Amino acid sequence: MCGILAIIGKGKDEQLVKQLSKRMSHRGPDESDMHITENGHILSHERLSIIDLHSGRQPIQGCSTAWMVHNGEIYNHQELRDTVLKDHVFRSKSDSEVIVHLYEKFGYDFVHMLDGDFAFVVVDGDDYIAGRDPLGVKPLYYGMDDRGRMYFASEMKPIADQCKTFSTFPPGHYYTAETGFVKYYTPEYEDYKKCDAEVDYALLREALTEATRKRLMSDVPIGVLLSGGLDSSLTSSIAARLLQDKGKELHSFSIGLDQEAPDAIAARKVAAFLGTKHHEVHFTIEQGIEVLDKLIWHLETYDVTSVRASTPMYFLSKAITDLGIKVVLSGEGADEVFGGYLYFRNAPTTEDFTKETIERVQKLFTADLLRADKSTMAHGLEARVPFLDKDFLDVAMKIKGEEKLPKTYGGREKYILRKAFDTPEQPYLPQEVLWRQKEQFSDGVGYSWIDTLIEYCASQVTDEQMEQAATLYPYNTPVTKEAYYYRTIFHKYYPQTSAAQTVRKWIPKWQENQDPSGRANAAHVQADVEIAKSGVVA
Repeated sequence: MCGILAIIGKGKDEQLVKQLSKRMSHRGPDESDMHITENGHILSHERLSIIDLHSGRQPIQGCSTAWMVHNGEIYNHQELRDTVLKDHVFRSKSDSEVIVHLYEKFGYDFVHMLDGDFAFVVVDGDDYIAGRDPLGVKPLYYGMDDRGRMYFASEMKPIADQCKTFSTFPPGHYYTAETGFVKYYTPEYEDYKKCDAEVDYALLREALTEATRKRLMSDVPIGVLLSGGLDSSLTSSIAARLLQDKGKELHSFSIGLDQEAPDAIAARKVAAFLGTKHHEVHFTIEQGIEVLDKLIWHLETYDVTSVRASTPMYFLSKAITDLGIKVVLSGEGADEVFGGYLYFRNAPTTEDFTKETIERVQKLFTADLLRADKSTMAHGLEARVPFLDKDFLDVAMKIKGEEKLPKTYGGREKYILRKAFDTPEQPYLPQEVLWRQKEQFSDGVGYSWIDTLIEYCASQVTDEQMEQAATLYPYNTPVTKEAYYYRTIFHKYYPQTSAAQTVRKWIPKWQENQDPSGRANAAHVQADVEIAKSGVVA
């Protein structure tokens, strides 16, 4: 939705702050505003207008002296206005405004009331609070400069060369000078022993439908990212049903190297089945390689799988915004929640499987969520993720591991999710898509994308350079030429040690080949629909 920058402390040059904030102008191309408080603290905002297009500009003032900047969406803002905040007078219809009013009424103890994806800073005199949504759907960084001023920003770009140290703001926490970091999001499922519920297919279906319904909240057109895999196809199907009830048309978008890419073929089938207005985008490998430098500047990571998968999403996002669409639904999170990656079927025990799903959900902000946000917001496009809805997670994460484990169903990953939406009387998807084998996004756009990318990077890095990798990059030392190449680009823009330390490498467990591509797993075989449905081991 936006880019935010807050500097707590006096004396920062106003013109410099404007320049720093403009480093994120891609996140908010519609408006740019700044407020300097009476105590000299600075709040800056780059706006992408989605809710209340005319009066929802930020920073927003509360009823008295508090001011706020916010990135994201608060899906229960109207409910909050009608209940706990019914005695407050609002300046706009913006979903963001409830945050500053909640602070004024409850002090620090309000972040758990928010249902949405958010990063915010509220300043009131010299008091302030910063918070980030439960899973880290929206990015947030914090740091301190050599004069002790605190910085908060949606991306590293505005603060990396201003702070002596900086880091990623942890999801599910808020921060104040008085309390330090406080973990407000403490779901039961974080204790794997509490993940013991029997699967309720109807409840699972209802929870994902409601999660999708929330994310259709918008004053601008909404589209769906439709890769043709199970996750994006389900969110597209649910969204198409909900919008059809309102007489609205749904735009769907897919990308591949050409019309024969695995994802492109499946996406066309789904779009035809759902009746969406479908747009298929193609990119060449040469274009992908050419954009790597700019892409890594946007992504602020050198993680191999993030770069691979972000490249097609970067091109797709540009095509979507060129059509005037500012919001899309995406299927991120389903693989982590349901153990959908192919390596999950190698889990030694059910307990290991369950613990891994929990950890992967907790670490999503370091990989898929970072990629989904920054590759789309590079073009001012907001991605929303129904699978990471708090209420849905309370249902899905607490299902016992025995019900989710792929080996229970002949190796069929995400079986219970497929089963929940296998409703022949009112089918959500074609059977061949509903039971299609997992393809990681960077594979599904066309296998030659990754293969050629690896070859290209190898041609750009010498053996002598690789021998010096540990000396040049002692933290997270790259072990392949592809990783080395990405690291050199990242280091050019973000040479600080703090920057390198924000990155977490995604490595699959329980398999010999440590390449993050799904095809590196020995289980990557052509799925058999009938075997998958029956659960019979071939």
